[in-house]
Amino acid sequence: MATSEALSYAHDIRPLFREHDRESMMSHFDLFSYDDVRANAEPIYQWLEEGDMPCDGAWPRERVDRLRSWIDGGLLP
Repeated sequence: MATSEALSYAHDIRPLFREHDRESMMSHFDLFSYDDVRANAEPIYQWLEEGDMPCDGAWPRERVDRLRSWIDGGLLP
C-alpha cells in the first residue's frame, strides 16, 4: 500500500481489530492497546501475513498492507 500520509494506530489500525480478535489474542497481548500492538507489531504482522490471525479467516491483502505501512511509517499512536 503506497501512501504519502502517515498512518496512526488510533485512526488507521485500531479500527481493523474487532472485539472477537481482541478476545482471541488476550493471552498474548491486547489488540486495543497501542503499547501492546506497538511492542508486538512484527509478530502480529507475521501472523496476519501467514493467515494465522484472526482465527476466523485471513485479512484481505489491503488490511495486511496497511499494518505493514504503519509499522514502516514509525508506529505512530
